[in-house]
Amino acid sequence: MLCKLADLRSKYVINVKTGCNLGTVDDMQIDTENNKVVAVVIYGRLRCFGLLGRWEDILIPWESIDFIGEDSILVSMCSENQPPRRRRRRLYVEE
Repeated sequence: MLCKLADLRSKYVINVKTGCNLGTVDDMQIDTENNKVVAVVIYGRLRCFGLLGRWEDILIPWESIDFIGEDSILVSMCSENQPPRRRRRRLYVEE
């Protein structure tokens, strides 16, 4: 399967170990001497609408990618490299 960077940018990256959606591919690190893709980069989430900057970027080594599908990319990586998850608000009131 041949794939362009433009095709990868629209795919969701899912961590298989935790089931979390890490985001979409934003950039790639390429080793120009060996002509290899080294890592996939996902930019960090915005903090307070970007006023406080961003969380750290997530670097996913190419060896950690398990599968590239039509809609998503499945990766296996430790949860310590992931940004904190957003808390979900409850929309219902318990009585």
